[in-house]
Amino acid sequence: MMKANKLKVVVAAAAAALCFTAANAQETTLTISSWAPPTHGVNAKMWPDLISRIEKATEGRVTAEIKYNLAPPPAQADIISDGVADIAWVVHNYTAGRFPSATMAELPGFGGDTEAFSVAYWRTFEKFFQQANEHRDLKVLALYSHGDGMLHSSTKVETLDQIAGMKLRIGGGVAGKVGEALGASSINVPAPRVYETLDSNAADGVLMPMESKLGFRLTEVAEHSYAMPSGFYRTSIATVMNQDKFDSLSKADQAALDELFGEELSRIAGALWDEFDAEALAALDGAGNTLTMATEADQAIWADKSKVIIDEVIADISEKGIDAAAAYEFFQAEFKRLNAEK
Repeated sequence: MMKANKLKVVVAAAAAALCFTAANAQETTLTISSWAPPTHGVNAKMWPDLISRIEKATEGRVTAEIKYNLAPPPAQADIISDGVADIAWVVHNYTAGRFPSATMAELPGFGGDTEAFSVAYWRTFEKFFQQANEHRDLKVLALYSHGDGMLHSSTKVETLDQIAGMKLRIGGGVAGKVGEALGASSINVPAPRVYETLDSNAADGVLMPMESKLGFRLTEVAEHSYAMPSGFYRTSIATVMNQDKFDSLSKADQAALDELFGEELSRIAGALWDEFDAEALAALDGAGNTLTMATEADQAIWADKSKVIIDEVIADISEKGIDAAAAYEFFQAEFKRLNAEK
C-alpha cells in the first residue's frame, strides 16, 4: 500500500512537471501592424520572411501575425509605444521633426543598391545616431529605405526642366525639398491614396520608388517613369518593436533574436526592397510603361541642385548635437565600399 501511494506521488509530480514544461513552451504570438495593401511587397514578402526567421531563431517559441489598419501610417510608432501592436514599419518622415537624424538617409546621391545602403545606414546609426535616442522606448530592429525615388507620371518626361510646374504627390522629409528644387507643386496624400489621386487627375504624377508601380498599381495610372542614376531621394524606414514586449521574452529568445536584429535584418530588408524594384521594373514592358533615365547634362544640373539640399540637411542635423558632417562622410564611404563589393 505504501509503495502504491509513493507511485501515485511520483506520477502526480511527473505530470505536474510536464504541465509546467508545456505551459512554458507555449509560443508567444507577436502582433505586426501594417498599413500598406496586402499585395504590397512588405506584406506579401517582408513580414512572412521575418516571421519565419523569428520562428527559426527561437525554435518555434515566438511567432507573429500581421494585422491591418490598426492605425494610419503616421501613427505606427505611437501604437507600438502604447502596446497596441508589437512590431511595425515606421516611415520616419511621416512624423515631422521626431526623427531628425533619419533625414540623412533620405538625401540625394545614394542611388544604387538598397541592400548595401541599408547595411551602411545601420552602421552609421550605431556609430553616430543611436546616442541621440530618437526612438526612445522603441527597440529598433532594422533600418533601411525603399529604392531610388523617381518620377512616375501619365505624361512622358524626358528632361529635368519638364518637371517644373507639374502637380505631384510628394512625401515628406527630403522628398519635399526635392520637389521644391525641381519646381513642382506638391500634393501631400498618404501612400495608400496615391492611385485614386492620380486616377482622378488631381495630380500629374508622383515621386515614389519603382516598386510602387506594382505595390500601389501605378502601372495603370502613371505609365511613364523618369529616373536619376544618382537618385533623387530615398525614404528612411525602420522596423521597430515595443521594448517592454521584447523584454518580456525569455533571455534565451532575446539573445537569439538579437542575432537576427540589427545589421542582419537591415541587410535582409534592403535586399527585399531591391527585389520589389526588380519585379516592378520587369513588369513595365508588359504593362506598356516606359522608363527614361536622365541625360548626363541633366545629371550635372541635378548634382548642383542636390548639393544645396545636402548642405541644408547636414546643417540641420548638426544642430541636434550630432557630428553630421562626419556621419555623412562615413555613410557615403560605407555605401560606396559595399556597393563596390557586390
